[in-house]
Amino acid sequence: MGRITVIGAGMGAMAAAARLAVAGHRVTVYERTATYGGAVRLFERDGFGFDTGPGLLTLPAVYRDLFIKTGKEPLEDRVELVQVDPSSRHVFADGTRVSLPNASRAGVVAALDEALGAGAGERWGDFLVRAREAWDRTRRPLLEEPLWPNWQVLAEREPYPSVPRKKLLRTRRASTLAEVGAWELRDERLTALLDSHALAYGLDPRTAPASAAVLPYMEHAFGIWYVRGGLRELARAVYERCLQRKVEFVFGAEVTRIVEKDGRAAGVELSDGTVAEADHVVADVDPVRLRSLTERPLDADGDVRPDPVSPPPSRFTVLLALRGAREAGAAHRTVVHAPAPESEFDFLVSPGDDVPPCPTVTVLRPGDPALRPDGEHESVVLSAVVPTEAAWEDEGTVRRYTDHLLEAAGRAIPGLSERLLWHEVRSPLRVEAETGARGGAVAAPALAAGGGRFLQPANTTRLPGLYRAGGWSHPGGGLPHAGMSGALVAGLIVEGAEFRGSQ
Repeated sequence: MGRITVIGAGMGAMAAAARLAVAGHRVTVYERTATYGGAVRLFERDGFGFDTGPGLLTLPAVYRDLFIKTGKEPLEDRVELVQVDPSSRHVFADGTRVSLPNASRAGVVAALDEALGAGAGERWGDFLVRAREAWDRTRRPLLEEPLWPNWQVLAEREPYPSVPRKKLLRTRRASTLAEVGAWELRDERLTALLDSHALAYGLDPRTAPASAAVLPYMEHAFGIWYVRGGLRELARAVYERCLQRKVEFVFGAEVTRIVEKDGRAAGVELSDGTVAEADHVVADVDPVRLRSLTERPLDADGDVRPDPVSPPPSRFTVLLALRGAREAGAAHRTVVHAPAPESEFDFLVSPGDDVPPCPTVTVLRPGDPALRPDGEHESVVLSAVVPTEAAWEDEGTVRRYTDHLLEAAGRAIPGLSERLLWHEVRSPLRVEAETGARGGAVAAPALAAGGGRFLQPANTTRLPGLYRAGGWSHPGGGLPHAGMSGALVAGLIVEGAEFRGSQ
C-alpha cells in the first residue's frame, strides 16, 4: 500500500483518488479552495440555483464505470440522470430555427430537411457516418489508452475520411473542420451547426482539424444528459464516493512545491511550510501552475505540451433569475448562432482593443424544480466562449459582452426583458479565481491530426512518481475526458509501465 498525494479536487483528481483508494493506497487530496469539483460548481441566490461550469453531460458511461469499479452502489443510485430531448434547438443568423432530437439519426435528418430544405438532412447524416469512422479510428488511442510514446502518429494522420474534392485537376481532402463544412455540408446553417460543437470547447473551426468531427458525433451517438439538481450533484456523488473509500480531503491547502528525493516525486510542500510525504503525486492543475511547482522541466523536447504563450479560451457566463413559469415546449439547450461568425473567430484568436462582436450563445433552461424557488420562476444560464486575453478587468467590456448575451437570449426566451428579476455576471477572471487556471482558460478534448497541437500532455511526466490528471492532461477537457484521465492515472500507478489502458 502506497501513499498518494493529489493536488486539486477537480473531477479528474477525484476519479483517480477513488480508484487508487480501492486499490489499497492511502490517498490525500489537497485543494487550495474551500470545496471540491473544480469548475463544476453551483451558484445559489434567492432560491435560484445555477450550474456555473458544465451544464450537460456526454458519455455518462465514464462515470457509471467509475462507480462500478469503486463500489457496489451504481451511479444511478446516487444521481438521477435525465436524457435531454430535444438535444438542442438552434437559432441561426437568418432566423431559421430547428430542434434536433436526441440520439436519433433519422429524426435529425428529418428535422433538418424540414427546417433547412430537402437534402440538408441527408448531407448531415452522411457527415455523421464519416465522423463515426474518425471516432472508431481514434477512440482507443485518444480516450482509453495512455498517450503513446510515438504520439506523432496521431498528430500526423487525419482520421476523418473526408470526401475527395476535385479542384484545378487536383484531388484534395478536408484538413480542417471549416473545410468539412464548406465542401461537404454546403449550407451556411449546417456549417454553423458543425462549428458550434468546436466553439463550445474554444476551438476555431478554421484551424481545428477535421477530426473534430468526433465532437458532434459523440453527442449524436451517446446522447446528451442532465443530472437532476444540476451537474454539481455529479461532483457531490464522486466526492462522497471518495469519502466512502477513505480518501482524505484537506481544503484551503495550497501546494507551493512538489518535493523531490532521489530523482523522483516524494511529496508536496504547502503554503504554511508543511511537507506531506508521498510515494506518488497526482496533479490536477493547469500546465503553467504545474511547471511552477517543480524544480525541473516536466517534458522532454518533442513532447506534447500546450502553447505556453497563448492560453486557451475561457467562458463568459450570465445567470438569469426570471419571473414566470417556463413555457411549454421550451428546449433545455438552445444555441443562438453568431450573426458574423468570422468576426467571432477573429476575436477568439486576437481580441485586441476592438469592440467584442456578438458571439454564439448557449442558453440552458433546465426547468429543474431544484433550481428555482417555485413553479412561477425559472433559472437560466447563458454562456459564450471568449478569449482569456480580452480586457475583462474593464467594466465597459464586461457590460458590452453582457448585453450581447442578453440580446441573443431574447431570441430564445419569449418576453425575456419583462421576466428578468436580476442577473449575475461571471467573467473569465471569476473562473480563474475558482479554478486557478491562467485567465480562466478551459481545456478542450484531445484531437488527432493538426500536427499534435490539439493533443494534451501525457499522464506521466519526466519526473518519476509525478502524474497528470484532469482536463489539462491526456485525453483532454470535458467531464467525460476528465473522468477518463483519472482512470488512466490510476492504471499507471497500480499496474506500472505495462498498463495499456481500460478494456
